[in-house]
Amino acid sequence: MDAGSRKRPAPGAEARGGAKAARLGEELIPTTYAGATLIEQDGKTAAHEVAWPEGLEGSSAPPAPRDGPAAKGYPFTLDPFQRCAINCLETGHSVLVAAHTSAGKTVIAQYCCAMGLRDKQRVIYTSPLKALSNQKYREFYEEFRDVGLLTGDVTINPNASCLVMTTEILRSMLYNGSEVVRETALIVYDEIHYLRDAERGVVWEESIVLAPRTARFAFLSATIPNAREFAAWIAHTHGSPCHVVYTDFRPTPLQHYVFPAGGDGLFMVVDERGAFRQDNFAKAVAALSDAATEAASSGAGGKRGKKGAVQEIGKKDESDISKMVRMIMARQFDPVIIFSFSKKECEALALQMQALELNNDDERALVEGVFWNAIDCLSEADRRLPQVGAILPMLKRGVGVHHSGLLPILKEVIEILFQEGLLKALFATETFSTGLNMPAKTVVFTNARKFDGGGFRWLTSGEYIQMSGRAGRRGLDDRGVVMLMLDTRMEPAVAQGMLHGAPDALSSAFHLSYTMLLNLLRGGGATPEQLLRASFRQFQTERALPALRARAAALEADRDAVEVQDEAAVTEYAALAASRAEAAAAARAVLTQPAHILPFLQPGRLAGGGGGGVNAPGGQYIVDVLVSCAPDSVPGRGPRRRAQPMGAGAEGVPLVVPAPLGEIDALSALRIHLPQDLRPPDARALALKAVGQVEKRHPRGLPLLDPEEDLHISDPAFRKAQRKLETAEGRLEKHALAGAPDLAARLAALARKQAAGAAAAVARREAKRAQGLILADELKARRRVLRRLGYVDAEGLVTVKGRVAAEVQSADELLLTELLFTGVFQELSVEAAVALVSCLVWRERGDGGGTVRAELQGPLAALREAARRIGKVAAEARMGLDVEEYVASFRPDLADALFQWCRGASFAEIAKLSHIFEGTLVRAVRRTEEVLRQAAAGAAVMGEAALMELFQQGSARIKRDVVFAASLYL
Repeated sequence: MDAGSRKRPAPGAEARGGAKAARLGEELIPTTYAGATLIEQDGKTAAHEVAWPEGLEGSSAPPAPRDGPAAKGYPFTLDPFQRCAINCLETGHSVLVAAHTSAGKTVIAQYCCAMGLRDKQRVIYTSPLKALSNQKYREFYEEFRDVGLLTGDVTINPNASCLVMTTEILRSMLYNGSEVVRETALIVYDEIHYLRDAERGVVWEESIVLAPRTARFAFLSATIPNAREFAAWIAHTHGSPCHVVYTDFRPTPLQHYVFPAGGDGLFMVVDERGAFRQDNFAKAVAALSDAATEAASSGAGGKRGKKGAVQEIGKKDESDISKMVRMIMARQFDPVIIFSFSKKECEALALQMQALELNNDDERALVEGVFWNAIDCLSEADRRLPQVGAILPMLKRGVGVHHSGLLPILKEVIEILFQEGLLKALFATETFSTGLNMPAKTVVFTNARKFDGGGFRWLTSGEYIQMSGRAGRRGLDDRGVVMLMLDTRMEPAVAQGMLHGAPDALSSAFHLSYTMLLNLLRGGGATPEQLLRASFRQFQTERALPALRARAAALEADRDAVEVQDEAAVTEYAALAASRAEAAAAARAVLTQPAHILPFLQPGRLAGGGGGGVNAPGGQYIVDVLVSCAPDSVPGRGPRRRAQPMGAGAEGVPLVVPAPLGEIDALSALRIHLPQDLRPPDARALALKAVGQVEKRHPRGLPLLDPEEDLHISDPAFRKAQRKLETAEGRLEKHALAGAPDLAARLAALARKQAAGAAAAVARREAKRAQGLILADELKARRRVLRRLGYVDAEGLVTVKGRVAAEVQSADELLLTELLFTGVFQELSVEAAVALVSCLVWRERGDGGGTVRAELQGPLAALREAARRIGKVAAEARMGLDVEEYVASFRPDLADALFQWCRGASFAEIAKLSHIFEGTLVRAVRRTEEVLRQAAAGAAVMGEAALMELFQQGSARIKRDVVFAASLYL
């Protein structure tokens, strides 16, 4: 819970000196600041802006307090941003509240519920996660009672005045024309920055655009730099003002430290005032470099330093993480959250804490009591699950783990223990930074890279801000501590940008789906075009149009300002030079084929690379490969630069590095003697000296091996490339500009002009696209797919098939519908039907384990045939879909596990079949049950009672035991 809802010393004035609490409506003192109004009180500040819809301009000042009693009182002084936001809501306007983690945004959500109850109006609170919705339901129910919950899995008191639900449920209710939504006066969107999530962010945009025009909004977000732009979109879309209340004030200031991997000290790089300490950061980088050099000299360079994630348990040297946790406990900086971005790494690091006893006897007894009280709802078999038994000894020592691979009930137990102060060190993935306010005194980052589905990347500054914001408990700590483990893979500029960067901007991730189109087409309300035009993505695109046009004009001006003497001739010469380069590249591609070049790559062979040939100045180096590097490019000593080819006059450090064959232009007929071991610096220096001696003996260039006579290359492609190369070189030699003293300057000017022209053309195309409807081409393509597959008719009306697909939101709607209409499920048993549905749910790559049983091979083949048919239609409709990749994305890895679960197997048995984390398996089973419910709804639309019964039976059979254990928050 955010500040203001805890049973502990209240934040604000009372917590610091017992000053009398101000009334809710106490006057704020505003001053204008940088286009916004800056509100100050007791040293705390908040900025206020308001976006008015076109044609309805009003005051830009913060609204005055409401006359009469407040909907809810608080036993502490509200911060300026809280009071300003409440005043905005009481005015009947929408508001976006952007504030740091732990600042107290939940106060706003609570007040919204209180307003609804006072005014006898319905309020909806939405969150991105079912777990967060469960937690908020419990919190609101304890205070207001007239509260309901809708998450898909659970429905409690659906007619309550205050309804807590996931955003997906709200969107579904809007598409279905729910009476409940039409009655809603205020909608609270918690964690609105989820709108930029690539997969699920579109749900936020759909629900906002489709919300009743009479509804007002309270958006709660982490700090975002473009809050004003988002508010302008809301005002534009709903025709009513939207205020922005923004605060950088952090109730508990943070200090940021860097811990160089392999080192022994901490360096404060950002102080509690937010100032970046460049001198300390330089010292940290130097310490990191020294540690890397020491590791390399001792032969330890092949490992990732001494990071705990790769350190074998039981090694003599203590890992960095172990040292850091011990230091944190010694300095009483606990509780601490240690963020890692791998579930396996979280568990490995926690296991390294086996020697630590962080709880006393009383705390250990409390942990055990809470744990067994929670687990008591499980069956005897589920209480014996390996994950359940393995985690209790760790928890009793005061160490916890929190990631998506844990059983949901264990995650909730760990959250409760952490909130109660019974866990001192928690190893967690990024998901722990979202949701209820569960701060710690200290936050540690074990690394700064994360896998985002496509590859590993550095954390953005916004992600770092979100997670580091967990440090510092309001009213308990005078400051929070954040520690980042820095390793040699991170450039200083990257680290500085992360530690001292700005929050991520709120950008649209709007995209189309078939379910969206079908729901819009059948609903008789907004059309797909209207939804696209009202989206935040369209709004951002149109707002960028003036800047795009200005950029195009500026680039065109740059292009026109470049004067090239005799431009036509220079353009002709440049085209010939490009032709020569292309031919040389084609010849090099044949030359460097392993069959041609490898027999001649003996140690000591001199070769030329980098596109210039061995006779180009400074173009010599020894294959396998000796290069010279500037001192500041040596690994671990600052910014890395590309190693330069070795030459006699080269200055720097000779190094042996790998070189791709494709970088070799030509081979020399000469070889030099090399020392057997090039690792010692002296041996590399001797090799460098030998290269210099060869250069002196051949001042006009080294003799080359002839590709055809010596390397015996008879490939026609090589001869063709050589002929093109010779032709281009001959024409260049005879060209009128050949030998012109200012040729290089003219070519450079032409290149600048052409680059500016190309950039201007791109900018013009972007501006033209911004003028039109976003995703217009994709919308046409998706409509073609729906029409060709029979989901809409020639007039664009939704058919029965389309109405069935509109019911499916948790799996591929077209594929499931095709399976329903082709009768694949008709002859299946309940177990087989559940197993087949799991193939639509589980689409993760990797070894899910198990083989496909004979009973499922036919249905699985039918699934793939249907997927291939859909894929071909989509490809023909120019959707840009790879058919075989689409077909392969439906995986049967969990089919056998779901088959056995439906037959009554224990969770332990199916966990052995699936070979994945227990929590991941729980989510897959729950998602399968969700799709089964949607398939039953689709069968009802078809009028197929037997088919509906099949899916309902499947849903009932798998909905049991630990997989569907009730939330501890309910």
